[in-house]
Amino acid sequence: MKKPVSLTLRLVLVAALWSSLALALTGWGLSAIFRSSVEAAFDREISVSIDALAASVNVNVDDKLTIERPPTDPRFLRPLSGYYWRVADLLPNAVISKTNQVRSRSLFDETLNIPIEEINLGLANFGATGASDLDRGTEPLRIGYRIIKLPDREFASIIIVASDRTEIYEASKRFNLVLIGSLLLLATGLIVAIILQVRLGLEPVRRMGAELAEIRNGERERLDDLLPIELAPLARELNALLTHNQEVVERARTQVGNLAHALKTPISVLLNESRESSDSFGSLVFRQTQTMQRQVDHYLKRAQAVARAESLRARTPIMQVVEDIVRTLTKLYSDDGVTLNIVGITTAIFRGDQEDLEDLIGNLAENACKYGGGLVEISFAYPESGKILIIIDDDGDGLTQSQIQIALKRGVKLDETSHGSGLGLSIADELARAYGGALVLETSPTGGLRVNLQLPIVET
Repeated sequence: MKKPVSLTLRLVLVAALWSSLALALTGWGLSAIFRSSVEAAFDREISVSIDALAASVNVNVDDKLTIERPPTDPRFLRPLSGYYWRVADLLPNAVISKTNQVRSRSLFDETLNIPIEEINLGLANFGATGASDLDRGTEPLRIGYRIIKLPDREFASIIIVASDRTEIYEASKRFNLVLIGSLLLLATGLIVAIILQVRLGLEPVRRMGAELAEIRNGERERLDDLLPIELAPLARELNALLTHNQEVVERARTQVGNLAHALKTPISVLLNESRESSDSFGSLVFRQTQTMQRQVDHYLKRAQAVARAESLRARTPIMQVVEDIVRTLTKLYSDDGVTLNIVGITTAIFRGDQEDLEDLIGNLAENACKYGGGLVEISFAYPESGKILIIIDDDGDGLTQSQIQIALKRGVKLDETSHGSGLGLSIADELARAYGGALVLETSPTGGLRVNLQLPIVET
């Protein structure tokens, strides 16, 4: 059987997963935008350097390239600083000249080239600035280049400016760390807010559940109408159902009473008339009328008990009823040498009518006094939450297993010599089940019969 899933947990998980996904996508997007912005700023800085070199490049009388005003950034002066520039002629087949060139001091004795594909792309977009990434050994570089042609010269020239790409990585790394920390903090705040929102949103539902439990325990009659508009119709329908249930119970009680009054007089007349008759017909009518009276009493009592069992408000302290029954039965059976003992105490409260509890325990305890060997013990146990087990033991002859199996069946009379009175075992069983309980017979450790009466109690 599947375990029920908490509605609160389900709502929180769905909202948390969606929020986490949205934050992750937002973080990824912000990181990409920041990196793109840093790269664009980096490329603009390279383009500025290229523009400065393009404006100051010239040729001397020997047709050698010269830079009249080289870039003043000190990083171009420090050897192997990661910031370099080079201006050189482009020979045929896109070969960069090594003889006619000018380069920054930071290149020292190194060279700075770009792939031939980039050169061909620059030749196709003459005068435009291109940019690409290049790893020169362990040095990650961002390279910008532009191909120009100076007046009255045979060859085109290429201007190359390179900057250390590590700055892009470091800036992106710092931004990502701050971004991740901020998003984690935001996610935590969102999850806490979601939990509070769900708990506050479902609070009326939990309150309805608590109020229904109070109604079941007899502590109130109706649900509170002051609920959110989404739950108010449900509360009204439940209140209407409770009112209808109460009306049904009251009508059943009224009809039972009317039936009792309607049959009481005719049956009494038949009994009186047949009792005075001495012939066989009169005896037959008397016996059958007695049977009719017992049957009517049987089913009237059963109907009244079931109607009371459907009432949600009745509550009865169990210990008080047991003590009253033991006190009464001790007086009735004192001459027969019967001893009744209560083993232990209970503070449990029966969720039902006092008269029904008195009938159940009283008749079962009286049967133990009547058919036991002289000792009757009543004890208590709690088999599960919301239930009590009232155990009645006697030391009589008890019942055989076959008798135990049929004792609770309707119409079965184990003692044909006794007319008996009260509910009887079958009605006791039906009444216990009407309250959501049970009646179980078994052999007692004292040698007689053990009656296990399980009934619902008010949970505290």
